[in-house]
Amino acid sequence: MQDRAGFTEFVRQLPKAELHVHLEGTLEPELMLALARRNGLPLPFPDVAAAREAYDFTSLQSFLDLYYTGAAVLQTEQDFYDLTRAYFARAAQENIRHVEPFFDPQTHMNRGIPFGVIIAGILHALEDAEQDFGITSSLIMCFVRDLSADDASRTLQTAHRYRTRIAGVGLDSAEVGNPPEKFTRVFAQAADLGFHRVAHAGEEGPASYIADALDLLGAERIDHGVRCLDDPSLVARLIRERVPLTVCPLSNVKLRVFAEMAEHPLRRMMDAGLLVTVNSDDPAYFGGYLSDNYIQVADALDLSPLDMVLLARNSFEASFLDERRKDMLRADIDTFLAGA
Repeated sequence: MQDRAGFTEFVRQLPKAELHVHLEGTLEPELMLALARRNGLPLPFPDVAAAREAYDFTSLQSFLDLYYTGAAVLQTEQDFYDLTRAYFARAAQENIRHVEPFFDPQTHMNRGIPFGVIIAGILHALEDAEQDFGITSSLIMCFVRDLSADDASRTLQTAHRYRTRIAGVGLDSAEVGNPPEKFTRVFAQAADLGFHRVAHAGEEGPASYIADALDLLGAERIDHGVRCLDDPSLVARLIRERVPLTVCPLSNVKLRVFAEMAEHPLRRMMDAGLLVTVNSDDPAYFGGYLSDNYIQVADALDLSPLDMVLLARNSFEASFLDERRKDMLRADIDTFLAGA
């Protein structure tokens, strides 16, 4: 591997896509406190330093508790615009060419924020990001799995008004006690309406949740999926069907899915021939954006620049872009390598 500074710059400039990032999870403490002041809302943190100290999680649920505290500062269309704009400004610095970001409307609608307010701010920022930074995007609306399937169905019906602006639906939040089968009906409804479908599975839940997400929900892509290695027959299926997995290394370590990065199975997943991608999940909370995930997992697992290129190519293949756009982005990688 080349020197550390050179490798870092190589990763940052490598054209790539991000397919697993929650917009609410990009809320940095500075913006959280600024929005709280703007909206006259109290927070349990007196300053940025205190907020950062709270980012010490012992489980997915302890993270979610803080995540929802932060999300409560998002009140207006401008707030959602500022949140989304801040993420895409960072993405531009890392040469991220395409993003398929998640948003959780139920988190905000249950606080009384209208769906139209939420999506108007996000969509405005996505349009500006394409114009200002050349970053394309496909928005994915996630259902919160620890809420009811009926609530998800009502949210889907509301979102259908924006069908041309929302590319797909997903499933996130706490896996334990909320298996994929709970959402079979709403995912069937989403399929009938023409939405792409993805689902978090096999993070804190078992490998069987991955199979259920494919079979019961019709998921076209699995978010996380790191438990797939527990089931060799599932691994063979994922390879055979070329099912993408959006892996989030820093998230996995921060949430104690793995004790340390050296234990992460990414290299084994790549060696097995799985279509894996690297992503940041909730980067404001987990200590790193997309390039940080590439670099830290490379350091821990002794991945090479060519491995980074494979992950970047995978990110375009795994996206919901049409083949013409994928070919253009893969050609951009070739151009970058020719000049590297």
